[in-house]
Amino acid sequence: MIPVYKPEIGKEEEEEVLKVIRSGWISSASPAVREFEEKFSAYIGRKYGVATSNGTTALHLAVTALGIKEGDEVIVPDLTFISPVNVVLYNRAIPVIVDVEEENWGLDPEKVRKAITNKTKAIIVVHLYGNPAKVSELKEIAEEKGIYLIEDCAEAHGAEYEGKKVGNFGDIACFSFYANKVITTGEGGMCLTDDEGLYEKMQILRDHGMTKEKRYWHEVVGYNYRMTGLQAALGLAQLKKIDKFIERKREIARLYQELLEGVVTVQRDPPNGKSIFWLFSILTEKRDELAEYLAKNGVETRKFFYPVHEMPPYVEFTKSSYPISKKLSRIGMNLPSYPSLGADDIKYIIGKINEFVKGNKDGNH
Repeated sequence: MIPVYKPEIGKEEEEEVLKVIRSGWISSASPAVREFEEKFSAYIGRKYGVATSNGTTALHLAVTALGIKEGDEVIVPDLTFISPVNVVLYNRAIPVIVDVEEENWGLDPEKVRKAITNKTKAIIVVHLYGNPAKVSELKEIAEEKGIYLIEDCAEAHGAEYEGKKVGNFGDIACFSFYANKVITTGEGGMCLTDDEGLYEKMQILRDHGMTKEKRYWHEVVGYNYRMTGLQAALGLAQLKKIDKFIERKREIARLYQELLEGVVTVQRDPPNGKSIFWLFSILTEKRDELAEYLAKNGVETRKFFYPVHEMPPYVEFTKSSYPISKKLSRIGMNLPSYPSLGADDIKYIIGKINEFVKGNKDGNH
């Protein structure tokens, strides 16, 4: 079976992890954590980084640090992994679900503008499947309305919008380093910001709410959202390879685009954006049948996320129709696209897709 994704772990990762093990500093107190925070925030172009236990805790830390509380409204996309919606609910705030755009699969700025009320405190924009959303436009709306912008960059490390890396537009930007992300720490995440006050607040909240001046003294209710030294060591080794990983993923995307042109609708760089094609994606009305056919032929695929508004815990927050997210969810599929995926495997996958489409035209499938 050719998997949808697998991490690229080599000797460099082993050496960094062993270095931390031999030092004895394996917990969140490890100097490797601070080094990873500094190097990753520098790579993206932000001043401060706060490493966390995973991408969801990074998002929750951001929402909490921005003071979002019960009764506040936060705009979220209808097509997303569920984390940005759940973290709003953790704080008893109200997720306001908004449809996405067809061309980049991110929040539609015009629909966002219409969804803002006097209770809106923030927008959480998700860069879905490596595609940058229209963050400049969303930032402009947020500044005009005096609300916060949080970027969920879990699937888009290194993607760009208008020549700037995503993660540079929000008051806080959140990343995930789960095993299937562009770079991994196994589990792990990070919040990035340029605001020193928010940085210090997130550090305290991440560490049980304990003040820096007085150990074991807690002035706020905090969380244990810390990253370990072992995770950070893995991240440091991965970070050295990130540009190589991204370039390889873009090469894989180019091959898919070239050989599937006219066969299915393929993911492309959106206007003003540079995608990293995290999980290279296609759109086809025969998505479910194609997924089954590929599975029988040894190719793993993944269907797009379900629309948020259709799932039981979120139905009550449905306020309008969501034609774009419903359509994309029904016809979207992710193909294998990990950096070590070979050209022969890619051509095999493409061959099987062509075979399926031709068979459907000929009435054989």
